[in-house]
Amino acid sequence: MKKKIITSAFSNLFTDQRIEKVCKTLHDNGYVIELIGNDWGGAQEMERPYPFSRIPLRSKSLKTAYFEFNWKLYQALKKRVDKNTILHANDVDALLPNYLVSKEFKIPLVFDSHEIFSEMPAIQGKMSQKLWRYLEKKILPEIRLMITASKSYAEWFQKRYHVNPVVVQNAPKRISFTLQIPENNPKIILYQGALNPFRGIDKAILAMHRLEGVIFKIAGDGPQKREFEDLVIRENLQHKVKFLGKLKPEDLRKVTLLADAGLSIEENGGDSYLYSLPNKVLDCIQARVPLILADFPEMKRIKEQFNVGEIIKDHQPESIARAITLVLDRGRGKYQDELEKASELLCWENEEVKLLEVFQKASQ
Repeated sequence: MKKKIITSAFSNLFTDQRIEKVCKTLHDNGYVIELIGNDWGGAQEMERPYPFSRIPLRSKSLKTAYFEFNWKLYQALKKRVDKNTILHANDVDALLPNYLVSKEFKIPLVFDSHEIFSEMPAIQGKMSQKLWRYLEKKILPEIRLMITASKSYAEWFQKRYHVNPVVVQNAPKRISFTLQIPENNPKIILYQGALNPFRGIDKAILAMHRLEGVIFKIAGDGPQKREFEDLVIRENLQHKVKFLGKLKPEDLRKVTLLADAGLSIEENGGDSYLYSLPNKVLDCIQARVPLILADFPEMKRIKEQFNVGEIIKDHQPESIARAITLVLDRGRGKYQDELEKASELLCWENEEVKLLEVFQKASQ
């Protein structure tokens, strides 16, 4: 009989596609799954083939919410575990209670680092960064089973904490591409994801001054949305830039399939961004949509293997416009062979094999 896995994360669970894919793979392979998140940011209705719960948080600030969640998660885990349990912690903000319970009950722990949490742009130079770094330094060297989302992340953790994470990229499931490539007029450039700092969105908006017959669609929401909307108005680009809002995953996939090119031009806001492999890159590859990419290690790694688009030389609007023009002039159809090859390699079906091997080790 397969073991019980308790997966936990500081997340409302609704929009976390990595956790959903991981839990479904484990559930489909016979593990008994229980998922624990929280209601920070809402508690939208959702259906899963396994039990899940959200810890209610009374905190009004994110800083106190972390402390509240960790304490309540520790209590919840202690009530739920037994000797047949594997703990599965997602990111450092859920690691401490999982680590303590795994030690107390002598049960295995798998740590999944979606990013380098202590190096995220939002906490650069803050006291909270020192706290997360302290937790990493104290706990990670003792972690036996760890996975992370990119090869560059794995190398960073290995160098810093002498751990050996297994790379499980956050790739979507492979889709068979049977659509006729649309002949859009105007051409569609798509950004999908959070509207956060260091995503290059403002520079891409300014690049639209240098592009004709092109519309820039922005799918997502976040703290900088109003700032970007104001920028579009100030620059008189309302006819060229459209905000689609936050879309359900199935609706976003439909929008992605119709784009002429996708943007992933993150800026260096710290090691977590620099060494990332953004979900949008892998989503566009599965949709067979060519990309305009930042000059970051993971994106260069893909570009060296497969000609899936162009890499910008810097974040000046003219450089972004030049890369977009190169991709659009070449045409989406010319990239299809390389995108097809990339889609065969960069898909969840390949990643979940490595995931299952990790949990098989945890079961022994």
